[in-house]
Amino acid sequence: QVQFVESGGGLVQPGGSLRLSCTTSGFIFSLSAMGWFRQAPGKQRGLVAGISRPGTTNYADSVKGRFTISRDNAKNTVYLQMNSLKPEDTAVYYCNTDLNNPYWGQGTQVTVSS
Repeated sequence: QVQFVESGGGLVQPGGSLRLSCTTSGFIFSLSAMGWFRQAPGKQRGLVAGISRPGTTNYADSVKGRFTISRDNAKNTVYLQMNSLKPEDTAVYYCNTDLNNPYWGQGTQVTVSS
């Protein structure tokens, strides 16, 4: 079945960095666009960054210039490098092929706080 396993979250001070990883299975990763999504308490889940099959990227305005999404098709894995983290980046981060996919992983908690 379709699976997403996110890792790499944690507690970091403002201005710090984290690298998230998401290992996938159950579908043809190399033929799928991928995205990182996040959900903060009391807010809806939304797209943070996306990467197409050939590697074209797009970012939410709030993270442009700070976050970088990448993919390794040989490992069925998508990454999110997060730099210059801000308290407003605090959320549970998920990867998926699409916001409307009914299958989701457990996510990884990112907390930015001093």
